[in-house]
Order: sequence, then C-alpha cells, then structure tokens
Amino acid sequence: MKKQAGFTAIELVVSFIVLVTLAVFFVIQRGNMETAARDQTRKTAVNAMYYGLTEVYYQQNKYYPETISRDTLPSVDPTLFTDPDGFTLDGNKCTYTDFDDQQAVDGDCNYRYTPSDCDSDGHCQQFKLTADLEAEADYTKTSPSSN
Repeated sequence: MKKQAGFTAIELVVSFIVLVTLAVFFVIQRGNMETAARDQTRKTAVNAMYYGLTEVYYQQNKYYPETISRDTLPSVDPTLFTDPDGFTLDGNKCTYTDFDDQQAVDGDCNYRYTPSDCDSDGHCQQFKLTADLEAEADYTKTSPSSN
C-alpha cells in the first residue's frame, strides 16, 4: 500500500485552533499594551507639569498660578499639554480641534489642575495635578507641603 503525503483533517483542525488562539491572545495583549502606553504618556505629562510648577515657576514667583497652560509653563514641552485623546489643557478650559478644523471647548481633558489657598491676585500656595488613567486609578501629584 502506498502512503499519501499530507495532513489529516484532525491535524488541520488542531493547527487552526492553535493559530486562532494565538491571534486572539495577540489582539488582547496589543490592546493592553496600547492602553499602558497611553497611561504612561499621561503620567509623563503630569510629572513634567509638576516639575515645571515646583522647580521653575514656584522658584521664580514664590507662588503657584491659578491656571496652567503652555504660556504659563514655558519650561514644559508644549505637546505634553495635549492628552492622548487630543484634548489640550489651556487654563480653565479644555480645547480640541473638531472635524471642521475649528477650535472647540469641552471639559473632557485627561488632565486637571486644581489650585488651592489662592489670594485675590491669583497667587496660590498649593495645587493638585491629576491624570485620568484607563487601566489604573487616577494619577495625582500634589504640591510639596513646605516650599
């Protein structure tokens, strides 16, 4: 009897199941890695803003600003004020470019700056910076207790 070359139906089915399982695992892991990367970008931005506030702005002015933006913190890379979703923290508002390439205002920033102990001139003694993360709890940095 002559032996035929090739795969049996069972071998083909098992191979297909293994490949599909690997593909599903890859897709899930890829999504998790993209989420982790976006969260890391948010943490990096908050850290940069924090150090811009504490090490540069406060050292020069002896107070914290009432709002922060690219203009307030020129020592921080301006791109870091735009979160991974495309919203830009700009003072008290959150801006984005809509489908018509028009600037729009919305409150959906991933970043929040909350000053406290402010006087009537907008000079604040404390602040809290927060980033909304996807896979973890919010990431928050507060001003040092003693300056």
